[in-house]
Amino acid sequence: MASSERTVLQLIPSAARVSARVHPLVIFNICDCYVRRPDQAERVIGTLLGSVLPDGTVDIRNCYAVPHNESLDQVALDIDYHHNMLSSHQKVNPKEAIVGWFSTGFEVTGSSALIHEFYSREASNPVHLTVDTGFKNWETTIKAFVAINLSLGDQQLAAQFQEVPLDLRMVEAEKVGFDVLRPTNVDKLPNDIEGMEASMGRLLALIDDVYKYVDDVVEDRVACDSKIGRFISDAIASLPKLSPHAFNKLVNDSLQDQLLLLYLSSITRTQLSVAEKLNTAAQIL
Repeated sequence: MASSERTVLQLIPSAARVSARVHPLVIFNICDCYVRRPDQAERVIGTLLGSVLPDGTVDIRNCYAVPHNESLDQVALDIDYHHNMLSSHQKVNPKEAIVGWFSTGFEVTGSSALIHEFYSREASNPVHLTVDTGFKNWETTIKAFVAINLSLGDQQLAAQFQEVPLDLRMVEAEKVGFDVLRPTNVDKLPNDIEGMEASMGRLLALIDDVYKYVDDVVEDRVACDSKIGRFISDAIASLPKLSPHAFNKLVNDSLQDQLLLLYLSSITRTQLSVAEKLNTAAQIL
């Protein structure tokens, strides 16, 4: 009896357990590039720079936009501009290499496969980062994808984008700046006092959440989680042992220092304004 051969349609993962970590500077740069885009451009694409950590995490630390034109069935990238920008960045940060590319918007489009194919020649297993700059409901959607090849036997047919875990970590100062991006209209940037007030409000909200969780565990309303308990214990142990009087004095001294800086900067601006007016009057006379 003759044996028949079977052709298997299979998905070949580009890498196992890939995850990404993006720094806030990258999000700020992408939003800035989107604001400065040409009038006829619907979205902005660009190159992601960073490195791959030993555990396989793609650390995205920098980016730059790449001019492009796209239609329904083709995409034209300014490759010379891309290479010149890459060379300039690597003169400053030689350890940063191409790790992927970004695009504004909240979904993967049909032309994304063509762009991803180009960056697959620039880097091994590039990451595709999408940033929704619309900030709907004062939120932004940031996702990371990798391409999985769909093959029929030895022939590659297409590539499928699969979402991977993405970690966006920010210190408090960066989070204040990120929160400013959420409203569509911003009258002014928050000063130090307003930023401190917002930070204290978030801190109080977190303390209330922890207090409610501990109270629910004590009253047997929720199950105890030893991992969360260790986190709470470590956080409490890291606090300095200060009396209420010493803590209040420390906060008030810091607040007075900031008020003094604001007062000195206001005096400096007034003095410069008066000097400019006197100089203008002297030239007229």
